[in-house]
Amino acid sequence: MEHVNSEFLVDYWSRLRKGRTVPEQSEIDPRVIKHFLPSVFILDASNPSFPTYRLAGTALCKRVGFELKGTNFLAQWDAHSFETLASLLRRSLRLRRPVCLRSVGAVSEEGVLELETLLAPISAHGGEPTRFVGVSQILPRTRTSNTDSDTFQHLSAWKIISDDDLVPVYAGWPSTLPLPQRQVEIGRRSYG
Repeated sequence: MEHVNSEFLVDYWSRLRKGRTVPEQSEIDPRVIKHFLPSVFILDASNPSFPTYRLAGTALCKRVGFELKGTNFLAQWDAHSFETLASLLRRSLRLRRPVCLRSVGAVSEEGVLELETLLAPISAHGGEPTRFVGVSQILPRTRTSNTDSDTFQHLSAWKIISDDDLVPVYAGWPSTLPLPQRQVEIGRRSYG
């Protein structure tokens, strides 16, 4: 992983697990990832050959030029990457491990973007993991104009993230960034 947002998200994902193999989608607090929320997305990968966006941040939609919700994640990738990605999604869900993707995206005027996408498996309603929380961003060394939108991506590298790869990004966590706790409101009775 090269981008700090990928490192942050995988660290947050790991801490949310609390001894389990994957966290629940409902445990993800947007306030914790607010600095890069426009680049965050949720995929429904019940069918890893046709994963669809359940939610996509504004930066991602702007980058491709349309609303991504309900569209196929793999449709943005070239034909050579399609099968590899579907296999990686299946493997990531089976192993319950995040996967980091490196890609090159074609943009108008024969330009290219270098992108990093992190996908971390999550479950919904306590079941098997069938979804991913992800973040996709242009790597800092890539220069683009505000009008560039990527037309397709080509997978250039990937890595399944193991526990050995997980290092705390922020040493002060959880004291400086507490994990959200659900508040239970207790009603009061008045006696008279």
